[in-house]
Order: sequence, then structure tokens, then C-alpha cells
Amino acid sequence: MGESEHRARGPLELADLARLLSECAGDSEGIDMTDPAVLDQDWVYLNYDSISLIQTTSRIERDYDVQLDEEELGDADTPRRYLEMINAALSARAGV
Repeated sequence: MGESEHRARGPLELADLARLLSECAGDSEGIDMTDPAVLDQDWVYLNYDSISLIQTTSRIERDYDVQLDEEELGDADTPRRYLEMINAALSARAGV
């Protein structure tokens, strides 16, 4: 089992999101996306736009084999809210 397959079984953590954002949309200059202080920052402040989040969401859907409501995720204006919505979908998929 590959590392990404193993990671795809558990909840999405901030470090996972930081890696996916970097791979899908590039790094946010001058901002450490693995620092918990970013959790409640608005995406605009973190230099990520809606296109960045759409690309990242598509990647999460593929890697984690989960269908996400992109309209609902549009309301996730911070990484914390985004992670909560993603992990709720993952828990529902797993029947937890």
C-alpha cells in the first residue's frame, strides 16, 4: 500500500491540506500552511482563491474517494471550516 493510499483512509489533517494546496495551487508566499495559526485565517489572506480550492477539492475527491459538495465547501472561508467539512464527508463515507 502506497503512502497516499494509507493517508486517504484517515481524516484530513492540516499538514495533508498544506501539501495538497502546494501541489495543486502552489505555495502561499511567506505563509507556513502547516502552522495551526492559519486555521482561522480567511483564504484570501492566505493567498488562495476559489480556483485554488476547486483544484484542491478535486484532488481530495480523487485521492480520498469521496464526493464533496462544492457549493457547501464554497462557504468554508477558512482552512478550519474546510477541514471540518471534508472530514464530515469522510466520516459519513466510512459510516462513522
